[in-house]
Amino acid sequence: HTRAAELRLSAQRRPRRLLAAPLPKSSLSELRGWIRRPAETLPGAAVQDEGLARQLVELGYRGTGEVVKREDFEARKAAIEIARLAERTQKKTLTSAGKDLHDNFLKALAVREEDNRSGKVSSVIFIRDKNSHGQEVSGYIDYAHRLKTEDFEVYFSGKKRLLPRPTDMSFYNWDSHIAIWNSTPNYQVIADNPEGLLFKYKRDRKILNVDPKAQPGDNSTRSPILTELYTQVVIFDHVSRRKT
Repeated sequence: HTRAAELRLSAQRRPRRLLAAPLPKSSLSELRGWIRRPAETLPGAAVQDEGLARQLVELGYRGTGEVVKREDFEARKAAIEIARLAERTQKKTLTSAGKDLHDNFLKALAVREEDNRSGKVSSVIFIRDKNSHGQEVSGYIDYAHRLKTEDFEVYFSGKKRLLPRPTDMSFYNWDSHIAIWNSTPNYQVIADNPEGLLFKYKRDRKILNVDPKAQPGDNSTRSPILTELYTQVVIFDHVSRRKT
């Protein structure tokens, strides 16, 4: 009797095996619908932004069969939000976006705006024309620097014309014969060259030669622009090969 009692007690202590009951047809249908809606199965109480949910799914949450940790989910969600904010900021930053531009000069500025803002390209703009006082002026403008220090909305909208200033890389008033040059955060002005002005790009220390009879220099191009807004316009584009 004692042996039989021990066997019965041992059987009671032994963990019971749980058998999974087959899912009813209604449950299987719901499960298939759940799989088709991966955005709704993401971690967290709810993902209200459908676009965000779909991006998270594209990042690898769909069909992996593994449980995603809460902190991993939050990190990926934050990364997507940062990318979205950067994209919106970039779109807002491009003042030429959405403008109906007709003149070749404004189109040339628009094409170069994003690359100059990002630092991929550094453009120097030569302009010669008359100012509001009827005086002929000319000069070289550091496009990237002016983009950072000035709102170009007035230029792309046609409210004002972009003209050289005494604070630009170089400025010359043909009536008063006043010549001024200034280095910028991007360029060092070399004014003592006997053959004319030179600009040294500070990032890679390459020389930009603006003499129309000479080559512009390594990784640089010279593009005359046919425009109805100015007497003369030339744009020099320099691509830096130095890694940043």
